[in-house]
Amino acid sequence: MDLLHFLKACFLLVPAFLLGCLLFSRWRWPARLSSALAFGCLLVFGVAAWWPGAMDYLASFSIVAIIYSILSLGLNAQWGYNGHLNFGVAGFFAVGAFTMALFVTSPPSGLMAAYAQQWFGLDAPYLVGVAAAGLMAGAVAWLIAQPILHLRADFLAIATLGIAEIIRLVFQNERWLANGPQPMSGIPQPLSCVFDDAGCAWLPDALRSALSVMQPRDYGYLYLVIVTFALALVYVVLEAMVRSPWGRALRAVRDEEESAAMSGKHVKSLRVQSFVLGAVVIGVAGALYAPYMVTIDYSHFKPLFATFLVWVMLMLGGSGNNKGAILGAFVIWAVWSGTGFVTDYLQVALQGVAPDVASRMSFLRWAFVGLLLALIVLYRPQGILPERKRVSRFLDGEPED
Repeated sequence: MDLLHFLKACFLLVPAFLLGCLLFSRWRWPARLSSALAFGCLLVFGVAAWWPGAMDYLASFSIVAIIYSILSLGLNAQWGYNGHLNFGVAGFFAVGAFTMALFVTSPPSGLMAAYAQQWFGLDAPYLVGVAAAGLMAGAVAWLIAQPILHLRADFLAIATLGIAEIIRLVFQNERWLANGPQPMSGIPQPLSCVFDDAGCAWLPDALRSALSVMQPRDYGYLYLVIVTFALALVYVVLEAMVRSPWGRALRAVRDEEESAAMSGKHVKSLRVQSFVLGAVVIGVAGALYAPYMVTIDYSHFKPLFATFLVWVMLMLGGSGNNKGAILGAFVIWAVWSGTGFVTDYLQVALQGVAPDVASRMSFLRWAFVGLLLALIVLYRPQGILPERKRVSRFLDGEPED
């Protein structure tokens, strides 16, 4: 194994190690950490040794799957823990992504000013952009929640879907805001200097020399580490919140709203809080998505990709279970990516035999996902990892999460 593939494997080891921590979460910490490290090393160095050509694809696949995992966690905070039938995930995703782009880019100047427009550009640091994206998505959710959260079930779904489309159309048509129908480009990527020829000035010389074998096209490995830590932070924060008395109050409102109100819980306030919390998490996912894509426009936030897929991920993994939300995101994104190869092969194979059928092969991906959703609803409505109903961890026989 040469140095380049060794370094790529080291970057891939970070998400593989955290995956191992989730897989062995029922073990005690010393055994969990050692087993997770052994699992990660076996996985990534095995791929590096036996299938090095798959490493670049594995990195890009994992980045998108992690961003979808954060989207799924945000939806889980709304639907899984408080029962909000939110079909407006794409709207909050767009708010987070465009807010990130506006905060971290500079205003167009010179010749570019004639072709690109945006409301403002602060050239702010990456973390400032992430925080602003989450706060802006949360603020929009709070404004939306006031008139619509009294709605239930289908009516709430219709309202949130309509609001998400309004948000997308605003970004599409208001050019002064975020360049309208034209894409916003040149979104800076954090720590991109690491793989530049000059390197980052603050890097130790030994590390800069070791990383010199990696090219700017290998930046995805570094960004994979960034989004992995973001996912871990979101997961830990949400787990702490839903296990707290506040989280138990959310579930009480979800299961028996009238009983929760009679117990003194402020039902409306709790419903608004969970809706805003989920929107903040979804906005953070948008903030991670924008720098990875470098160029974004309104077409990235259509309901099929940014709402429907996320719902399938959460339903497959298990609503009310944060681990299930992450698992469902990876499984569905693997299915979506895998069916892409199948449809491409069928399109080429049928081009000379049945060109009309070949031109429609791309729709097979959605048909397959829809069939998978129907099977989930019929045979596994609780998901792969269903929510654990627990009265108290102090009672004998109650399982630990």
